[in-house]
Amino acid sequence: MARHTFDTELQNLKVELVRMAGMVEEQINNSKEAFKRKNDKLAMDVIEKDRAVDDIEKSIESKCLSLLLKQQPVARDLRTVSTALKMVTDLERIGDQAADIADLVRHMDGEHIYSIVQHLPPMAELSVEMVHNSIMAFVSEDMELAKETIEQDDKVDELFDQVKNEVVEILKSDPDKMDSSINFLMIAKYLERIGDHAENICDWTEFSETGDYKNARIL
Repeated sequence: MARHTFDTELQNLKVELVRMAGMVEEQINNSKEAFKRKNDKLAMDVIEKDRAVDDIEKSIESKCLSLLLKQQPVARDLRTVSTALKMVTDLERIGDQAADIADLVRHMDGEHIYSIVQHLPPMAELSVEMVHNSIMAFVSEDMELAKETIEQDDKVDELFDQVKNEVVEILKSDPDKMDSSINFLMIAKYLERIGDHAENICDWTEFSETGDYKNARIL
């Protein structure tokens, strides 16, 4: 493969990665809105679109392997392709967790469920913000934004601990709310994982730009 052709395919790979990131960002934002408004139609839309995220993940993985096989990439090229392979896993899992939240929302009864647990709304908002900022950091190659986003994960973890404490108090005062309390806790756990995946994306972005591998892990 000629170098200019390889460069074109590499750029197309980045475009596909950004397209997938946009799809996933929309998914997590819509799952949050479905939860906030108890909107079953929006929740169902998130669930149905999860397959499209899975499909583009497979397409990007195929493109990555094709690039690796067609030409011996230089160090920066190899980092770009490796980053794409790793990021699609995190993006796909964010999509899965958005669909999981949407599924829980569909099966929860009652109005104003979004605000029953005080610290769950800010946790949802911050998790969505982390996903958006991690994608923007990758697109703009903004290492400062990546660092700031990574630091936000500590706040998500703190909110998760507060949600757990709130759920315990709810169960103490009203044991009949066992099912809804478990659902709230599961949603909080999915949000906590989403924050971790956003942190991963920032770590992979830094690796792509600098070659410095830090803490990114598969969750």
